[in-house]
Amino acid sequence: MKRNFKAFTAYQNKNGDFKSKIIIKDITDLPDGDLLIKVKYSSLNYKDALSASGSRGITKYYPHTPGIDAAGVIVRSNDRNFRINDRVIVTGFDLGMNTSGGFAEYIQVPSSWAVQCPNSLSTKEAMILGTAGLTAGLCVNEIEANAKIKQLNVVVSGSTGGVGSIAIMLLSNLGAKVTSITGKKNKDEYLWNLGSSEIIDRNHFIKSTRLPLNRGNFDAAIDVVGGKILSSIIASMKYNGLITVCGNVADPNFVTTVFPFILRSNRLIGIDSASHPIAIREKIWNKFASSWKIENLNYIAKVINLNGLSDEIRKILCGKQIGRIIVKL
Repeated sequence: MKRNFKAFTAYQNKNGDFKSKIIIKDITDLPDGDLLIKVKYSSLNYKDALSASGSRGITKYYPHTPGIDAAGVIVRSNDRNFRINDRVIVTGFDLGMNTSGGFAEYIQVPSSWAVQCPNSLSTKEAMILGTAGLTAGLCVNEIEANAKIKQLNVVVSGSTGGVGSIAIMLLSNLGAKVTSITGKKNKDEYLWNLGSSEIIDRNHFIKSTRLPLNRGNFDAAIDVVGGKILSSIIASMKYNGLITVCGNVADPNFVTTVFPFILRSNRLIGIDSASHPIAIREKIWNKFASSWKIENLNYIAKVINLNGLSDEIRKILCGKQIGRIIVKL
């Protein structure tokens, strides 16, 4: 095992601007932890872009290595439940926030953050899924608990992003009729190929929806964006509809009344993938390796190295990311 390794690092210059560069670190620079992991793949999430841009709500101290996702091989273990050469997945908790993250060749973390990577899931596939897949999976898990997914009308917002893309693929594989909401121009072919049954323009959906109650069109929903889209989705649910909320990239605020809930028995469920219990994470990862297996994950993935991160961070902050950005270490 080499002691020196590469890490993508965000820092604040003397003018107060946040910049990034690739530096050489030593293993001793890593925080204490039960597991030392050689990272094979990471992935870029919106939270990573915020951390790399100096968002103190995500990361308090700089210089810092972002990356809330990592998959790799254990090279040192102080926990008898994990052995050297075990393949593991680490997502969320404090990884990449205030703990040195996955945009580096090595991470060191508590064993309570790690999940064994299922045998039928490659390390690359695990990171194409990553936090986005775990979030989509947690949403679908809630929908499955409410009703059989086959033939359900499910609406997905933020449909060309990571969570949205994986949600569409998974739901369509399970037999749902998926309506994709998007503000992206010229991405219809991408969304059809994911498995969408219908595509709705974001602005048209907002303007054509009467609040607080519109015609009931959807049995279930996965909302990634919040704001007016979420308000319109809530108004458009059928009786006993289930809305899962897992993001706020448009707006954390939304407008509704009690009527969709007391007249249509709708339910609004928040999804937090960052701190979800390990037992539930293991269940979701094992589903992705078996009954939820998505065979064509590479369709939504663009693979880069550390040198390509800065450009992709700018794209995701401008709302231009499509699918998943995978970082090969």
